[in-house]
Amino acid sequence: MTPTKSDLPQGTLDLLILKVIALGPVHGYALRKASSRASRGMVQVPQGSLYPALHRLENRGLLSADWKDTKAGREAKFYRLRAKAGAAPN
Repeated sequence: MTPTKSDLPQGTLDLLILKVIALGPVHGYALRKASSRASRGMVQVPQGSLYPALHRLENRGLLSADWKDTKAGREAKFYRLRAKAGAAPN
């Protein structure tokens, strides 16, 4: 049985999102697919949970986002980890 959002311990979704985004900038749809792969299919993140979590992490200053074109030619909001204040750029 695949866990639903309510089945996950608090903070699990945020950690999963941060883990996937740590690999590089990603848009929401690709993030959902990568989250499923990262959890070996154990977690299916519904849109109704993903986007509020992304906005929450962005508001907390952990993520930043820019609108860019995807490989498919559509415009999407790409999320990336924010650099820690005073940290050297990668």
